[in-house]
Amino acid sequence: MGRSSTPGEGTRSRVRHTTADERDRSRGRGREESPQDGTPYGAGGGQGPGGRADEGRGRRAPKGRRGDGDRPRGRSTRRAPKSGKRRVLRWSASVLAVLILGTGGAGYLYYEYLNSNIRKEDLTLGDEQMADHKANAAGQTPLNILLIGSDARDSKANQKLGGAKETFGAPPLADVQMLLHISADRSNLSVISMPRDTMLKMPKCTAPDGEVFPASTVDVQTNESLGRGGPGCTVATWYELTGIRIDHFMMIDFAGVVSMADAIGGVPVCVDANIHSRGRDGKGSGLKLEKGTTYVQGEQALAWLRTRYGFEDNTDLGRAKAQHQYMNAMVRELRKGTKLTDPAKLMNLAEAATEALTVDKGLDTVKKLYDLAEEFKKVPTKRITMSTMPNVYGTGVNRGRVYPKAGDAEQLFRMVREDVPLDGKASKRKKPQEAVEDPSAPVGDIAVAVRNGTATDALGPASGRAGAVADQLREAGFTKTTVDAADVAGAARTGVLYPSADLEGDAQAAAKALGIPLTQVKKSTDVSGISLVVGADWREGEAYPVPEGQEKTPESAGALNGEEEACMKVNPAYTW
Repeated sequence: MGRSSTPGEGTRSRVRHTTADERDRSRGRGREESPQDGTPYGAGGGQGPGGRADEGRGRRAPKGRRGDGDRPRGRSTRRAPKSGKRRVLRWSASVLAVLILGTGGAGYLYYEYLNSNIRKEDLTLGDEQMADHKANAAGQTPLNILLIGSDARDSKANQKLGGAKETFGAPPLADVQMLLHISADRSNLSVISMPRDTMLKMPKCTAPDGEVFPASTVDVQTNESLGRGGPGCTVATWYELTGIRIDHFMMIDFAGVVSMADAIGGVPVCVDANIHSRGRDGKGSGLKLEKGTTYVQGEQALAWLRTRYGFEDNTDLGRAKAQHQYMNAMVRELRKGTKLTDPAKLMNLAEAATEALTVDKGLDTVKKLYDLAEEFKKVPTKRITMSTMPNVYGTGVNRGRVYPKAGDAEQLFRMVREDVPLDGKASKRKKPQEAVEDPSAPVGDIAVAVRNGTATDALGPASGRAGAVADQLREAGFTKTTVDAADVAGAARTGVLYPSADLEGDAQAAAKALGIPLTQVKKSTDVSGISLVVGADWREGEAYPVPEGQEKTPESAGALNGEEEACMKVNPAYTW
């Protein structure tokens, strides 16, 4: 999985080789959530007399009822009358998932003010053109939004919250990465988290100012992608690994999380034992909670989302689970419809939201965010599924880092590419179209060049694979098939590339003849004709190995349903 995941992408030239120093940095980077100078940044980091946290435990959930604890002090308890036509803007922000922002009744100047708050950047900084979505029979296409949590210490607020003085001014890291997939029929929502410790190859990225970051020749930590020109490089990295088209991204930093969490109000989280995320070595977020359910917001919500030391095995995998639980709980709270009936709250949330976000240029206005939110609204909570990329731990110098788990990770990526629900419930809508409307040319007239991209980090290219696959195409009537012996870097999955729209039908015909999924047929500027790159997923055998049970989410993905109320397991070394 460490190689290029899109067939043909390995043809890009590597501008330079990664040095030993860079390898050392990739192994050693990955900032922890605790400040090195011991300054507490998560509410709950300090203790009162007797070792009890005076401000760190948040609000306890009242017995027999929930939600009252999030009422701001001094605010009238009278609720505004409900309106069946009130307009709210629901949007998804990095780490925070689906938030609600009201725009109804806002004047033009206020609307423009909100628009001016939104920061915009390029969607992708990679060279590869992302494949288009395949519409289903109803003409609908899925939506994929990458949520990015930045650990930037680029402002006083972020420095106070993030700590670690030695990192002030350093390139930011993408310490939270979650892909939200809304199905084409809007019946379900799937989320895939990629642990920040994931080791993989980086694609070439060109920053907006023209600086070029060459493709890496060794595996580096995925969170470094953000420092290679911005969020557009994180998008390019995801595409190279997964082959999943990314339609939009949303990025938020520490201060943004705090402001949004305050504007939303309390969100219930649960732990199975008392927790204090602060070790003798100073590591930890400072989060301190009693066993059971507590409503958290503001800095304490940030501490929950950043906690690594204290959850499960003290790794990023436990932190991802905590983030999933927070997001699910937040969605459930917001969908109760009780938090945003106050116009003042709604306005505060609108300003906090637009000031907190950095988005791609396709989401650069409140109207566009509103339209996206309307798509989210169509998905019922019970059809939301959170998951983590299946992974395995590294060894040796990369001990503690993780790698995509062979087979399982690709199965999860394939399900998203092919719009298969992660909750195991088949869509009741019509199945996706299997081909473009324009028919292909007669197969005997279609020229296909077959290339061998079966090499992996551990294995060289499988001998004779391009010739064997080319023979299969000829037997299927593609008599103009040839073998391209030019060097090609390894590709994680087999794919068919075509240069222009008029050849898409021909490329799909070649893929169908070999049983290759149409989601692996892609337009590419790297080829001048139809090129079939045989990937590492097809090193042997005649039939393309479509995995059995491909419509079942691997158990290693740790799927969590949106309605499931769970408690985080506390590491015994961090209880009190």
